Amino acid sequence: MNRLDAAIAKLSSGLDRLEARVEEAAERARRTAALESELALLKDERERLLARITVLEEEARGLVGLTEEVEERLDGTIAEIREMLSRN
Repeated sequence: MNRLDAAIAKLSSGLDRLEARVEEAAERARRTAALESELALLKDERERLLARITVLEEEARGLVGLTEEVEERLDGTIAEIREMLSRN
């Protein structure tokens, strides 16, 4: 093999390696873009869930108040029934 053939072979080998690296870089860029997109979706979902949790916590506080009111009314009604039963 003469020097020209050796240089052509070396150039061809270098171009093959360069092409492989470019393809690897392009694949990494695609994966990064996909991961960034997925991350953005997850952040949006997190925000929606946090907002929903806030609403549910407010509803839970309201239900606690309602439960306490019902409990007081039931206690009063039970006391009235017991009083009426004790009279008879």
